[in-house]
Amino acid sequence: MAVTLDNYFVPGWRDATYTCAACEWQGSARQMPMELHEDEAQFDCPQCENPILLVVHPSLAQVQAAAAEGHPEAIEQLDILAAAPRPD
Repeated sequence: MAVTLDNYFVPGWRDATYTCAACEWQGSARQMPMELHEDEAQFDCPQCENPILLVVHPSLAQVQAAAAEGHPEAIEQLDILAAAPRPD
């Protein structure tokens, strides 16, 4: 069963070690292929393709809260949103 991470901005999730329940491969999210879905990113085992980690995409409120706490990636995301063209 895949681990679900509801807080995208929790420190260290990309470098933590995860274990595949199907084949016992171990490694970090950086070593896993990622599939983007509407509500989450799915990280799969590179050996057997079993889903290992589901990372829920943050809401705007979560991005704003993380940015207010000084999280650099959240600040960058808000800057990207601010620079996006707005419909008239």
